[in-house]
Amino acid sequence: MSDTGTAEDGFGTDRGETTPTDRTVDSNLFITVSGPPGCGATTVCNRLSAVLDCGYVSGGDIFRELAEEREMSLSQFIAEAEASEEIDRALDRRLQTIAEKWGTANNAFILESRLAGWLAGNRADLRIWLDAPAEVRVDRTRAREEMEAEMRVREVSEAGRYESYYGIDITDQSFYDLSINTARWDEDTVLDILLSAVDGYDAQADEGAFATKDVDV
Repeated sequence: MSDTGTAEDGFGTDRGETTPTDRTVDSNLFITVSGPPGCGATTVCNRLSAVLDCGYVSGGDIFRELAEEREMSLSQFIAEAEASEEIDRALDRRLQTIAEKWGTANNAFILESRLAGWLAGNRADLRIWLDAPAEVRVDRTRAREEMEAEMRVREVSEAGRYESYYGIDITDQSFYDLSINTARWDEDTVLDILLSAVDGYDAQADEGAFATKDVDV
């Protein structure tokens, strides 16, 4: 099961609680953010979208949306997703549709999920990978009652499904434009690094992103 999402995803900041920043950045970039559980993606995306004043959709949002459409509780939907690949594929199809829409919109937008960079492919202007050592991510996700062994099993399981469904090696980070170990800096500094990358981006000086093939979902 991919991208179920929870209220907390690193740095100890709840989703919806953003730390104010005086920095403003004008951008029309379509940005994807990916990473394993506890990498801090939700925290970073909340703050980044606030500064850019742009839309933001996460895989967790879509997962909950799909559960509501099927009139199922989140726990019921999670159990269903574990038993059938259809849920994963429905989630990824919806995320890819969003990527296709915003890839041509010429407006700032953030798409966050484990596969966001793959699903958006060459439509994305900037693809970001966030990570942290396993012990740090385990500590950040303790509120989820997800122990280290369970988290590792989940990550291995997801990697196997991505390989089986789409021929994707989720450990391949070669096509990301920016990779950050979020354990090395606090959330303010991580945000500042990303904003510097976005603010300093010049399409005229861009010599090219790593090309990726379209994922057939």
